[in-house]
Parts: sequence; structure tokens; C-alpha cells
Amino acid sequence: MATMDGLISLVTTLQRACTKLGDFGGGGDGDLPTLWDSLPSVVVVGGQSSGKSSVLESIIGRDFLPRGSGIVTRRPLVLQLHKVEQGEQEYAEFLHLPNRKFTEFSLIRREIQDETDRLTGKSKQISTVPIQLSIYSPNVVNLTMIDLPGLTKVAVEGQPESIVEDIENMVRSYIKKPNCIILAITPANQDVATSDAIKIAREVDPTGERTFGVLTKLDLMDKGTNALDVLEGRAYRLQHPWVGIVNRSQADINKDIDMIVARRREHEFFATSPDYAHLASKMGSEYLAKILSNHLEKLIKARLPSIAASIGKSIKELESEIDFLGRPVAVDAGAQLYTILEFCRAFDKTFKDHLDGGRPGGGRIFTVFDYQLPAALKKLPLDRHLSIQNVKKVVSEADGYQPHLIAPEQAYRRLIDGALSYFKNPAEATVDTVHGILKELVRKSVTETQELKRFPALQNEIAAGAYAALERFREESKKTTLRLVDMESSYLTVDFFRKLPQEIEKGINPTAPAEDRYSEGHFRRISTNVSSYVGMVSEMLRTTIPKAVVHCQVKEAKHSLLNAFYAQLGKKEGRELAYLFGEDPTLTERRLRCARRLELYKAARDEIDSVIWVR
Repeated sequence: MATMDGLISLVTTLQRACTKLGDFGGGGDGDLPTLWDSLPSVVVVGGQSSGKSSVLESIIGRDFLPRGSGIVTRRPLVLQLHKVEQGEQEYAEFLHLPNRKFTEFSLIRREIQDETDRLTGKSKQISTVPIQLSIYSPNVVNLTMIDLPGLTKVAVEGQPESIVEDIENMVRSYIKKPNCIILAITPANQDVATSDAIKIAREVDPTGERTFGVLTKLDLMDKGTNALDVLEGRAYRLQHPWVGIVNRSQADINKDIDMIVARRREHEFFATSPDYAHLASKMGSEYLAKILSNHLEKLIKARLPSIAASIGKSIKELESEIDFLGRPVAVDAGAQLYTILEFCRAFDKTFKDHLDGGRPGGGRIFTVFDYQLPAALKKLPLDRHLSIQNVKKVVSEADGYQPHLIAPEQAYRRLIDGALSYFKNPAEATVDTVHGILKELVRKSVTETQELKRFPALQNEIAAGAYAALERFREESKKTTLRLVDMESSYLTVDFFRKLPQEIEKGINPTAPAEDRYSEGHFRRISTNVSSYVGMVSEMLRTTIPKAVVHCQVKEAKHSLLNAFYAQLGKKEGRELAYLFGEDPTLTERRLRCARRLELYKAARDEIDSVIWVR
């Protein structure tokens, strides 16, 4: 197993990578898998003026944090402490200034203020984006702590009314994570029951197993009083012992008393105090740093296998999403043309699946043939056209000055032509309805083709090419179906007319008076004969119109929907091809974020592999 120092260094490295790639507690890309939430860390929580900054400086042994009234810490500060060999120079580095070493700690204070103002301005607003600071010193233990804005009860001038809730939400977002160690800072001259830090820690850690209580300002308590009830766990019990801290006074700060001297004075305070001498070995900032470091090491050791498993799972999820979003497209025109053709083939397959029943939609075409067309043919106004009154009118007009001798052939032709003309509308409606279905299937197929979702311009171009082809198919189908109707009008079946002379054999005398020949029964027989013939033609067209539509529209759409588009595509220049790959900016941004997060997780996996269970 790796050394403890190696484990803490590992977490430190991963936290730096997280911040750099936008994965950090309380903010960042919240809709992506987060590594930060899995990493054990120590989060410092306290109210304003609780001595929080002084505790951090005591642990580090340096005076470097901004001071002042109101909310001084306005961004999370990730402090990563690295212990170096005695005699080595102390220095600090900011993640946002990787090539600069700070050896004067007063300049660190200024940089923290400037970097805070860079995001929040000179206002008193807060930000969830952390500042990451690494300190290398022989006087520290290996430890990472996160300093958050101090809890407050009221907004001051220049702050939004929501500042109290905003800070609480930020603190809560950090300390609610199960791998977070809560360092709750409470001043000794305040009732622990009303401590802001203890109150919010209790919300997320009611058993106190993740909370370390720190009592500050023990030297400022009223004479005759002490904090033994708290320090010995009687006033408020935690699963870890309370630690008392004596910070530098404001006078010490004003005199620029060295932190090492302050540590010695703190040790003397506990060692010589009649109240706390028996606890002296478990009090003070140095002891606090050691127990936090030891606890953090144990926590990392316990959680590292589950962190490694979580990283592996997240890598698979991110790779799957990147595959779903699609890989970046090549810039070479030839490669782009090849890619477009691949995408077109994917679209064409989806479209054919709809037609052939692999996907829903194609069955609607059969419904047109099996239900809508027959229903339309039945609704044709043939009864009106073949009424006795209309038959009389047509026969009379066809005879002219010379009445027909045996059978009114011209009248028959006119009646049949007129009846068949009604079939043109159902024929055209069938073509148009199938055209509408095919267009809808093109639209669906474009939408469902995963490869095209990234590229709206290419989607539109393919759809436009497919629609143009469908329009050509429709025109050809219309000509063909109308031609079928015209063919029936052009040549009538001879057998039909050969039956007409049989009327003589059945007792009809061609020399009978005109009033008998033009009786209502005569016209009814003509109407019946024409109706019978038109019914026969209707049955034929009910079969042949669908065949024509399938041949001219459906079959062509299956086999040559994008042929004309391919021809136009081959004429496009590189600039025009590049335009087709202009994808939705939100998808581009999402892919970039996923790629960066995947880079983080792979780096984390490699780091863990280098230190975890060495056999």
C-alpha cells in the first residue's frame, strides 16, 4: 500500500486537476459526473469573527489571509499543505499562476484579494469558484483544507438580501458530502448551543462522526470561567474530541508577532493554565493539524477503492456520452465528404426501416390503399351522374337530330367518360396522401438519425434533397395514375357493347314507336349497364392505382431518394462542406465539457493506479 503522505499527495493532485478542469465543490459543471465530491477533504466552517482565519494561519504558521470587517472570504480557498525537508525554502503557488512562486506571504494576501475581485468585482458578492493555493513548508503537515465564507446573520450594505442564504447554501454544498471532514470553529466566549458552525454541521452530520469541534478565544473568556464542559464533551458531545486554540490577539497582529512565537505562547497558555493543563497535550493548533492529517489519511485509505471504482464507472459513462454526441469531424474536404456519405447511408437505412416495418410509419401507406382509396371510390357521385334524368339528357344530346337506331352508343361513351372523370380526384388524392406520409417519414428519419443530430445545416440539406426527390416522384406518380384513368376512357371493353343487341332478342322491337323506345325502363337499363361497367373499372383502378403509386413513389424513394442530392454534393467546395458541419453550439460545448471531464478522470485513474495497492 502507498505511504500515507503519498495518499494525501494523490488527493491534492486530483483536487488541483479538478479545479483546473471545472470540477469543484459547490459549483462547476453540475450535470456531469464529479470527482471532487468523492475526494476526502477538510472543510473549515465558522461564523464571522469566530477566529476561523486565525486557526488556519496557526496551523500553517504563516500570516497570509486577508483580514477586515464583514465578509472577507468571498470565494472558497483550497489550501493544500505540503511538508518539505527542514532547511528548504518556504513558498506558495496559486493554481491560476502556475509559473510564479510566492516567497513573501504578504503578497499572497494581496493575490487572494485581487483574484477574488477578478470574479466578484469590488463588491461584497460571493462566488463558488475556488481559489487554489499550495503551500510548501517544513512547518506544516500534509493536509488539504477548504476555507469557506464565514456564516452571517444579516446582509450589510452592498450585499444582496440573499447573502445569508447564499453562504449557507455554499457551505452546505461542501459539508453534506460523505467524504467531507467538517472543522467547526466556535469562539469560547459564545454559547456552543448557538454556534453557527455547530448548527449547520449538525444538519448534515447529526451523529457528529465527521465533525471536529474547535474552540477559539479561550484566553478571552471572563475570569473565573472556563470551557471545560465543552472541551471534555459534556456540553456538546462529538465523536472526535474538541480541540482548544489560542490565536494571536489583535494587538499581536498589529505588532506583527511571528506565528512561530504565537505557537509557543499558545503552548505555554495551556501548559500553565490551572484549568487546561491536564489537557495541554491535546490542545493547540499543532495538535489540531496532526489529528486532522491522521484522520484524513485514514479516510483516504478507507475510501480509495470505492473512489477508484467510481472513477471507472464515470469513465465509461463519459465515453458513452461522447460516442452519443459524436466525435469531432475532420477538417479535410475529402474526409468531410466521406463522413457526409456515411451519415446519408445511416439516414437512408432509418428511412427504409420506416417503410419496411422495422420502425412505425410505413403501415400508414397500406391504410391509404386498403381503406382511404376504396372509401373515396364508394363516395363518388355516380348515382347523380347515372340518374334517369341525367341519362335522358345525355342520350338526347348525343342523338342530336338523328335518334339512335338500336343502342345509344355515343350516349354510352359520354356517360362512361363522365363517370370515369370522377376517378381522377381519388387517384390524385392517393398520390398526395402517400407523398405526405413519405415526407413525414423523411422528417422523422432525419430527426432519428443519431449521426445527424449534431449538424442542423446538414440535416436541413439532406431533408431538402429528399423533399425535392419526393416532389419529382409525386409528379411522375400523378401522371401515371391519371393516365390509368384516361386509358379506361380511351378504350372501352368491347364485350360490354356486344351484350346490347341482345335486347332485341329479349323482345325489344327496334321498329317500336319512339315513345316506347324512350321509356323510363329503357333509360334505367342504360344507367344499369353503365353502372355495371364503371363498377368493373372501379375494381380494376382500386388495384392498379396503388401499384402505380408504389412503383412511382415508394419504390423510387427506397432506391433513389438521395441520388440527386449525391450529384449536387459532389460539386460542393470545401467551404460549403465545412458549413454543413456547423453543429449546434450547445452540443459542441457539451462535447468539450465531457472531453475535459474524461481527461480528468483518466488522469485520476492513472494517478490512483500509481499509488494504490502495490503488490
